[in-house]
Amino acid sequence: MNGEQNITSEHIKNNEAVREILIKRNIKPEELPAEEDIKKIERRLKSDDKKLLKNINK
Repeated sequence: MNGEQNITSEHIKNNEAVREILIKRNIKPEELPAEEDIKKIERRLKSDDKKLLKNINK
């Protein structure tokens, strides 16, 4: 697949197909709860690791 127009068109078709499948399964994407931000999770895990290491060294 070459060219921005072709890629954009394929991307839109794929998104529409995924949405159609979800709706057939009674899943409405706009009604799904938002997930926690991945960066926030990474920071929390890093912090937890530091706390564990600190407790181990005591």
